[in-house]
Amino acid sequence: MSSRAFVFLIPVVVIAIFWLMARREAKRRPDPTRKGFLERNGLVLGIVFVALVAFWTLFLVALPYLYMVVESFHPALPPMKRGGPEDVLTIAQYGSFFINPIADKVNWLHMGALLFSIIASIAVTALNFAICYPLAYYMAQAGTPQKVRLLMLGLIVPYWVNEILRAFSLRLLLASKGLINQALMGLGITDMPIDFLGNNTGLYVGLSYAYLLVMMFPLYNAIESLDKNQIEAARDLGAPWWRIHFDVVIPYAKPGIASGCTMVFMLSVGSLAAPQFLGGPRTLWFTAIIYDFFFQSFNWPRGAAYAFIMLVVCIALVMGMLRLFKVSLGEAIK
Repeated sequence: MSSRAFVFLIPVVVIAIFWLMARREAKRRPDPTRKGFLERNGLVLGIVFVALVAFWTLFLVALPYLYMVVESFHPALPPMKRGGPEDVLTIAQYGSFFINPIADKVNWLHMGALLFSIIASIAVTALNFAICYPLAYYMAQAGTPQKVRLLMLGLIVPYWVNEILRAFSLRLLLASKGLINQALMGLGITDMPIDFLGNNTGLYVGLSYAYLLVMMFPLYNAIESLDKNQIEAARDLGAPWWRIHFDVVIPYAKPGIASGCTMVFMLSVGSLAAPQFLGGPRTLWFTAIIYDFFFQSFNWPRGAAYAFIMLVVCIALVMGMLRLFKVSLGEAIK
């Protein structure tokens, strides 16, 4: 059995292990009052739910990632040589991230691109949180139902437009002869156009705008469930507004904050359209490098290795931040 065919066997083994663990746990702690999944949903509907979730999890999530990992340990060969004697397992694709195989020097370019992508994504996450937290608090605790509905509608409607079109629209607004620069010069605030795209201002604005709702909804859901009496009690005790947020609201909304920040960070790191449309001429986003390996040089093993490196680094950073802020993974994804 080839290593690529082995990919399809791994999910079956994992499912069997988890099924046996669930059966063992159910026998250990029987609950006669709790109905089973099929009893609650019916046999036909239960089978449909299981089939849809299994299809989504296996064929759209698990198998592509597993195939990517297996592919990353193979050399870059033409299709005719796949599966031949030269198609052996190797870590050369991972080594090329650290040492450029052509120049035989440290690959500062690609390592720097990954570092820049991570730092920029952290900055976008912080900017999104600074924008969304006041809005989420107002909508959840202070706003009237009519104003909340209008704000929610105003946030959602722009996202009916495709992400690429929104990125291109922002590029037109932020260009040297765009509307913003023309307005600034027309008002006499600046004498010459500001290079918003060259200094990566457009990149941060575009990424923040692209994933605004991903931060907004977890924050809103977390703050909305906070009892308003706790805030009133803190005010009655003389706590200033900043103390109420730092000692009452933010600790309570910590799972929602962790969930929103995690999703914005991961989506920003993996973004492709916004960095290409709104990044400066010297901006090298790591996903653009991966894209070039897959679709320009057709070096799928190296592209898969780079994608897996990015995934591992991002997961390690997310888990480290969750541990630092004492938020469990279960709370973040709840």
